[in-house]
Amino acid sequence: MAERVNFIVKAKSVKAKDIRKALEEAGINVRSVIEVFREEEREEEGVAPNGG
Repeated sequence: MAERVNFIVKAKSVKAKDIRKALEEAGINVRSVIEVFREEEREEEGVAPNGG
C-alpha cells in the first residue's frame, strides 16, 4: 500500500493548478492542493516584526 504524505508549500504569486502541474511534472502523484492562507505581500524595508 502506498504511503500518504502531507506537505506545506509557501509560494509567491502562484495558483493551485500551477503547483499541481509542477508536482505532477516532477513525477509526484497529487491527491489535492488546498489553499489554507493568503496574505498580501508588504514592504519589508523599515517594518518591525511587531508592526511598529
